[in-house]
Amino acid sequence: MKIKSAEFVMSNSDVAKCPKSMLPEYAFIGRSNVGKSSLINMLTSRKSLAKTSGRPGKTQLINHFLINKNWHLVDLPGYGYARVSKSAKKTFQKFITQYFSLREQLVTAFVLVDIRHKPQPIDLEFMQWLGEHDIPFSIIFTKADKLKPKAIERHIAEYEAVLLEFWEAMPNYFVTSSSKDIGKDDVLDYIEQLNDNMQQETF
Repeated sequence: MKIKSAEFVMSNSDVAKCPKSMLPEYAFIGRSNVGKSSLINMLTSRKSLAKTSGRPGKTQLINHFLINKNWHLVDLPGYGYARVSKSAKKTFQKFITQYFSLREQLVTAFVLVDIRHKPQPIDLEFMQWLGEHDIPFSIIFTKADKLKPKAIERHIAEYEAVLLEFWEAMPNYFVTSSSKDIGKDDVLDYIEQLNDNMQQETF
């Protein structure tokens, strides 16, 4: 898939106020310092579509972007590590939960994980929550340029070993690097495939 247009639509903390269109949505979420904004900018080939910041937790609203006039990319607040108050974190968690529970347009979520680190409980617990609520998701491993290929394989194997304790199979995953454009085509082609499948089911 080639991204020909990427437009900001709206930001809000109320799921009821999200776009009314029934265009398919793909939600991106992860820990606050996982490189989500950089990944979104890499995928869309826009340097500042999503706001990047040296301070984790910059994204604090549900952000909708219209891609190629036919699907929405949704940038969700990060979980964990954000330098915000406990009450603010509870607010984030509430509308994140509501988004996943109520948003019928959601096709799948992408859970971003920093490939440099061992499996983190906060990521595993969130994936478990998605699974328990029958919400499809893929894992996007970020910052792959920071490791050598053998280390990447080893870290993915560590994740697989942990996840297979709870899942019958390793969830679908992608290996990416925003600075090196690694994994860009893989993620976009996957979204295009899902969009095509939905159109075929419609007809």
